[in-house]
Amino acid sequence: MVREQDRPRPLKPAHVFDRQAEWDGLAAFVGRRTPHAMLGVVSGRRRMGKTYLLRALAEARGGFYFGATAATAGESLRQFGAALARHVESPAPFSFATWDDAISYLFSLAAPARRGEPLPVVIDEFPYLVKAAPELPSIVQREMDRFQSEESRMRLLLCGSAMSVMGGLLASTAPLRGRAQLELVVKPFGFRGAAEFWGVTGQPELAARLNAVLGGTPAYRRQFLADDVPESLADFDDWLCRTVMSPLSPLFREARYLLAEETEIRDAALYHSVLAAVADGNATRGGIANYIGRKSVDISHPLNVLEDSHLLVREQDVFRAGKSQYRIAEPLINFYEAVMRPAWPLLESGQAAEVWSRSGERFAAQVLGPHFEALCREFLRGPGRGLLTGGLGQVGSGVVVDPVARRQIEIDVAATEPGSGAGPASVLLLGEAKWGTPMGLPHLDRLRRARDLLEARGLDTTHCTLACFSATGFSEALRGEAGRGDVLLVGLAELYG
Repeated sequence: MVREQDRPRPLKPAHVFDRQAEWDGLAAFVGRRTPHAMLGVVSGRRRMGKTYLLRALAEARGGFYFGATAATAGESLRQFGAALARHVESPAPFSFATWDDAISYLFSLAAPARRGEPLPVVIDEFPYLVKAAPELPSIVQREMDRFQSEESRMRLLLCGSAMSVMGGLLASTAPLRGRAQLELVVKPFGFRGAAEFWGVTGQPELAARLNAVLGGTPAYRRQFLADDVPESLADFDDWLCRTVMSPLSPLFREARYLLAEETEIRDAALYHSVLAAVADGNATRGGIANYIGRKSVDISHPLNVLEDSHLLVREQDVFRAGKSQYRIAEPLINFYEAVMRPAWPLLESGQAAEVWSRSGERFAAQVLGPHFEALCREFLRGPGRGLLTGGLGQVGSGVVVDPVARRQIEIDVAATEPGSGAGPASVLLLGEAKWGTPMGLPHLDRLRRARDLLEARGLDTTHCTLACFSATGFSEALRGEAGRGDVLLVGLAELYG
């Protein structure tokens, strides 16, 4: 016997690239045949393809889709009424006096007598509506609560790109807290998926450079660049100058727009300075504050807002409790702050080739190097997970202090596992990642020293692998060490698999 909630789900349309996990989650949500209303919240930074995905879902299930725009409360209400009228094939648009009336009517469409199957309803860019009509979340809450005791086929999905607003919908004392049965964040494609999307899977160095500039944002290829893809590594420089660094390209000001679109960001200059500090290698709170000439306490709010907006990531040191570093989450913003912003007047005057010819060292040090380290950690969390002996607890980076040599050993890629019971925590992998430097025995010796220091601190290093990640290559002496069971060499070919 097939339970109602186990009935077949719609297949992901062929035109939706990747996103199988997201599609499965959404399809399961809208297909669940519980007799009560259900709420889902879908968020993600702009250009991730949320609208594309949700439109396809609504079409596959005969649902209602409404995409809000930046408008007044009255205009938004008229647009909503017109969209609803088209959905129910009314000859004239609906004229709602209030949002209270509009949402009440929307929920009436999902009454069991009106529709036997679950009714998917997507309200896209919900933050625009909330800005114009702040009472909307409370109205939705009332209807959701009402249809927990009364039958309803409503499957309401609220979607938005303003991450701070969407995150607040279900937080603390917000009206919708505790009402959602789905919370989905649509993220960029992983680095392997991005390479496939751009059609450069057979060119790992080109794929890594592309990813360091544009990440895994799907809209950049087709909507922004109309499929202008570098043909080869030799074409990368010209491609960069005619696209990202050209004032004629939509991508030229995209990094600025990404910051401006976040509703919680008001002093853009301060936020750009914070991001510029991180792009310049100042990864700690104190380092960022010194760079921009402020006290640490003065930048707490900007750092929190950038984190909530998913533009900045704070990564905990896996070896030192209470220590953390910041990293820019959006590659295009990092590229803008590191390469474009310092030469903005020249780029605006069309001198991209000249600027780029003088940016090689900066690009390698501030963009490619840190991004390659992040790719190696992503590899270990995903396709490279099978290389580890034992489980997989936390993957990150950290610093091991050498009190004898009075130095710090930076570990770019680390995998640790907490202890169980009376057993100590385990170190599963210690790794160093280099983009432009061939790796040799000194790099391996540094990892061995870090392993010894961690063992002296009481951590279990019995199954610790020492990994060298390099985009340039390895010395013959280091390759000779790779035959040992505890040494692992990973190049671009292995990363992209």
